[in-house]
Amino acid sequence: MTSIVVLGSTNMDLVTYVPRAPALGETVTGRSFRTIPGGKGANQAVAAARAGAEVAMIGAVGTDDFGVRLRATLEHCAVDTDLLRTAEGSSGTAHVVVDDDGGNAIVVVPGANGTVTSLSHGDEALIGTADALLLQLELPLSVVVEGAVTARRLGVRTFLTPAPAQPLPPELLAATDLLVPNEHEAAALTGLTDPRAAAQALLRDVPEVVVTLGAAGSLYAARGAEPLAVPAPRVRAVDTTGAGDTFVGALAVALGEGRPAPEALAWAQTAAALSVQREGASTSMPYRVEIEGAFRSPHILEADAV
Repeated sequence: MTSIVVLGSTNMDLVTYVPRAPALGETVTGRSFRTIPGGKGANQAVAAARAGAEVAMIGAVGTDDFGVRLRATLEHCAVDTDLLRTAEGSSGTAHVVVDDDGGNAIVVVPGANGTVTSLSHGDEALIGTADALLLQLELPLSVVVEGAVTARRLGVRTFLTPAPAQPLPPELLAATDLLVPNEHEAAALTGLTDPRAAAQALLRDVPEVVVTLGAAGSLYAARGAEPLAVPAPRVRAVDTTGAGDTFVGALAVALGEGRPAPEALAWAQTAAALSVQREGASTSMPYRVEIEGAFRSPHILEADAV
């Protein structure tokens, strides 16, 4: 079983479903509201655990009711929370608006996540036991860099999701094995709007890049190899929140199991395609048996889109 440690955020997603997102200064009437455990770190942890990995989480929740629920959700999904800290005050929250096309807009308030500024000795020891470390940018950048550098020193493969998009320090890029931006993040990092050109530019800093392209699939690039475009299954999206995190979690599992890149990407895209057909982030993430079934029989997955 692949062993994965996630160093990242836990947020309670406050999700409003609307016919269309409001413009600045506009009020619209929503059709429903839900509170759903999320955060890019916790989402990737749940996705990897459901996809079949042994997963542990490093991060923080608050002392509020959201913190209790966030921890319980991770534990229910078989994620080890022994090193998930409890910080005085509010847990992180993400305020999400989802329209009828499945698109979303998100505002994140860090809360307890902002208190995770460095690793403890126990965190370092846990990272050293893993096959892979998954990182995002919803924790303070100092601990993200420290986590990546620690993993590199201990021989642990690092996956970095550069979201929310921001400039990345050279020491973080130097310790990143696989960078997984979406097309907008890739453009923000390089100034190039063409995903293929952006991926090639990013290879100057990291050895492997996967640019996710939403419904169009993904683009894999590695130094010394031809770029590989992998199409996504055609499905009707209900809610795209968490699809990227589902992809990353499943991809880490697939690569950790030794699947070749084309198969690993297609397997991860199958997981993401399943997730966008359901509401929510962590609540939408598929289990391994679902991913395997849809991967073997993609015509079943795509039938609903026709």
